[in-house]
Amino acid sequence: MSKPTIVIVHGPLADASIFNDVIEPLQRQGYDVIAAPNPLRGVLSDSAYIASFLNQIEGPILLVAHSYGGAVISNAAAKASNVVGLVYVAALIPEEGEPLTDWQSKDSILNPLFIERHYPIGSDGETAVEYFLDPAHFREGYAADVPEERTRLLAVTQRPIAGAAFTDISGPVAWKTLPSWAIVATEDVGAGADIIRAMAKRSGAKITELKGSHAIMLSQPQAVTDVILEAAQSVSQPARSTA
Repeated sequence: MSKPTIVIVHGPLADASIFNDVIEPLQRQGYDVIAAPNPLRGVLSDSAYIASFLNQIEGPILLVAHSYGGAVISNAAAKASNVVGLVYVAALIPEEGEPLTDWQSKDSILNPLFIERHYPIGSDGETAVEYFLDPAHFREGYAADVPEERTRLLAVTQRPIAGAAFTDISGPVAWKTLPSWAIVATEDVGAGADIIRAMAKRSGAKITELKGSHAIMLSQPQAVTDVILEAAQSVSQPARSTA
C-alpha cells in the first residue's frame, strides 16, 4: 500500500512545533510528515497559501489541522486534488459561506483574554488588527493540562492571528467530499468543546473524544497520533505495479 504524506497545519498562538510529540511517532511508523507554516492572516489568503503548498507535493496527502487550521484545510483541500483525507484536532470546521464569527463567542473563554495589536498592510500606513493571548492567562485558556514550565515558553513564543481569520467568509469546503476524522478535547475552553463537537457532527467526521485541553496534542500525543494513524491507514492507496 502507498502511504500518504501527512501534512500538518497548526493554528494560532503556536507554530508547527506544537505537533512535535505527534510527528516523531508518525515518522517511526514510516510516514513522511511535513509541518506546513500557516500565515495566520485570514482564511482566504491562508488557504490559498496552503493549497499552493499542497499542490507542490507528489502523491496522496492526509491533511491534519489544529484549531483555526481546520478552517484553512477545509478550504485549501478543495483547491488541491491530491488530498485524500482530513483530520481535525480540536479544530474548527466551517460550512461554505460561513465566517468563524458565527461560532466565536458561543463556548470560548478566550475573547476577553486577547490582546489587540496592529500590523501594517500597505505602504501608506494602513494597519490591520491581530490578536495575542495574554501571557498571564495563556495556560488556562489554551493548555490547562500541560505543565506550567512548558506553557510559559508557549506564551512567550506564541504567534498572533489576524482579525480577518474570524471575519473571512469560507469558500467551498472539502469535508463534503473527503473522509474526515475529528478529535474533540472535552475540556477545551479555548475553541470550546461544544463548538468543536457540533461542527464535527455537522461535517459527518468520525469523532473521537479525548479528555484534555485545546492543546490536546501536547497533553495526549499518543491518542492524537492513534487517530491520525487510523485515518492514514484508511486512506492508503494500493501501490502502483511496476511490472
